[in-house]
Amino acid sequence: MKEIVGVMIDTEENMSYYDTNGLKLKENITVIVETEKNIEFGRVCTEVHPLDESKLKEPLRKIIRIASKNDYYTYKNNKKKASEALKKCKELIKKLNLEMSVIDAIYTFDKDQLLFHFTADNRIDFRDLARELASIYKTRIELRQIGVRDKAKKVCGQGVCGQKLCCSRFLNEFTSVSISMAKNQNLSLNPTKINGVCGRLLCCLKYEDDVYKEYRKDLPEVGKTVELPEGKGKVTFVDVLARKYTVEIPDVGLVEVQK
Repeated sequence: MKEIVGVMIDTEENMSYYDTNGLKLKENITVIVETEKNIEFGRVCTEVHPLDESKLKEPLRKIIRIASKNDYYTYKNNKKKASEALKKCKELIKKLNLEMSVIDAIYTFDKDQLLFHFTADNRIDFRDLARELASIYKTRIELRQIGVRDKAKKVCGQGVCGQKLCCSRFLNEFTSVSISMAKNQNLSLNPTKINGVCGRLLCCLKYEDDVYKEYRKDLPEVGKTVELPEGKGKVTFVDVLARKYTVEIPDVGLVEVQK
């Protein structure tokens, strides 16, 4: 039986699981880990969980050590240097007249790589930019294009609910969200109501979709003609969660039906 924890690293989009390597860890403690390419500084973002080794498709990477004060100072210095590199990159983009917007710059812990995330409407030939950056910083340069949802996750912000954006707070991956989910929940299809700060459909439309689908199973659609003991009429309103609907019957008026 292995003990594992989830670790969040600046250079990676999602949380990854690591073998605790026998270390006593808890949530929010900082650690040094080995990724596929580099040594990285990360933050433990889950409790320790036991895992049956037979369920692993391949061995998990191990946490090297709990971060020391020197590790933390190195990380903070890398952040400062990356911030300076971000400003320089923006200057070069303007100089080279590239239609792209750089979001952030991140050094790996060992400064073996300098990663830039950017957004653009089209494919960008950034080879000249990469060469100039490499000549200045003498390290491996990676320019990675991301989408608007990934940008919102990195920049962060406040949702319509008043809380920190779900994508920045706990979502590890983006799932498909469709307009039918908003329709199932009787929400206004006004983009200002159902779109997030990224301009795409709110991720939270997905959360209750299964419940609404289940509750809607034997409820009629608005506009459908139904026959009741009081007479035949059209459905004018459906309250999915309360499991009831209203029917307008000529010469009778509005009749509420509870399922």
